[in-house]
Amino acid sequence: MGRKSNDSEASRWAPLILLLIGLASCSIVYMLISMVVRPKNISSVLDLDSTVLSSSHVSGDGEEVLGSEEGECCRGVEKLELWGASVKWGTDFKFNSSEECCRACKAMCSGGDGPCLCDTWVFCGNRETCGPKFGECWLKKQKDALAPDHQESGDPQIWTSGLIFGKGDGIIGLETEHGILHIKLFPDCAPHSVAYTLELLGLHHCAGCQFYRAEGRGSSWDSKGNNINNAPFGPPFALIQGTLEAQGTTFKKIPTEACPPIRRGSVAWVGSGPEFFISLANHNEWRKSYTVFGSVLPEDMEIAEKIAELPTKPDVWNNINVSVLEKPIPFRFRRIRTSHGDLNLNTNANSDSNGS
Repeated sequence: MGRKSNDSEASRWAPLILLLIGLASCSIVYMLISMVVRPKNISSVLDLDSTVLSSSHVSGDGEEVLGSEEGECCRGVEKLELWGASVKWGTDFKFNSSEECCRACKAMCSGGDGPCLCDTWVFCGNRETCGPKFGECWLKKQKDALAPDHQESGDPQIWTSGLIFGKGDGIIGLETEHGILHIKLFPDCAPHSVAYTLELLGLHHCAGCQFYRAEGRGSSWDSKGNNINNAPFGPPFALIQGTLEAQGTTFKKIPTEACPPIRRGSVAWVGSGPEFFISLANHNEWRKSYTVFGSVLPEDMEIAEKIAELPTKPDVWNNINVSVLEKPIPFRFRRIRTSHGDLNLNTNANSDSNGS
């Protein structure tokens, strides 16, 4: 006959049962806390910060992305005919695509031992509208690469044009009270973005242009911009942010142009602009999200770091903690003149002020 458990036997097992219940409770509490404080994954940080940064300038759904992020950048602007002295006549120089025409121009702009023989390419790529001109690739040379000549007469609708900046060319300056940020532009990757930037340069002022957000690298990135031991990607997000819209001008959205990834020094639009940022770190997790149209020269990154260390105040944008400068930093454009192949721009001797 079985024996019924008595009180003394039950009390003997009570401490063990309580211990097991306690361990289970601790595990549940730890899981809940981990879900709250765990660093957000890359996509969630990216989505939230993209929404925050874009503000009212977020591009609409279904907006066309121009080009691919993979491979060499070689793109131009459709329905545009750039003028200039011809170094290759298109009547005798033909290709099947604008990319081939672009690469032919790049081949004449390699090395650092002299000026580029070609800095402009013009291609007729629509068989129906081009007619006998289809495939023509005109390679040209500008008098001033930062102020390219546009052909006003004729039929620019049939042409696609692009710029190529060689070493030491295509560099503009953003002059701040803390120094000049020299920026190398990427017209072959972001031709629409660079065209807008050159328009601002031609205005001889950028009233209203300023930096207003500054976030250092914190403990997440090293001095070279590399992420440290899988540290969270923000906040802080390692960037300085501002606006590139001159007062009195009408801003038109910049189409998304994808090519280079976000690296330390990258200059990129927020959404469709005119908000932009300079990255202080390598943000591989942002690869497909922002249009990179230039890069700060390495020797000037200490100026960007200096701005990132200025006094800030906390703010919250769409549930993201950000750091806003207590005093926004205005800047103006400077036109940079350099000898061919010379990237040593630490002095003003090579600069010609074009600011307001």
